[in-house]
Amino acid sequence: MSDNASRFGFVNFAETWNGRLAMMGFVIGLGTELLTGQGILAQIGLG
Repeated sequence: MSDNASRFGFVNFAETWNGRLAMMGFVIGLGTELLTGQGILAQIGLG
């Protein structure tokens, strides 16, 4: 990748990291739900 290439918008670099962070968020949310016994919405006071 050249230094002047865009890293924002719908480019492979941004989409790869978006997918990785989404997967991490899902796993962390599921783990927290299993550890506390409460759903995500209940944990933040909305459920």
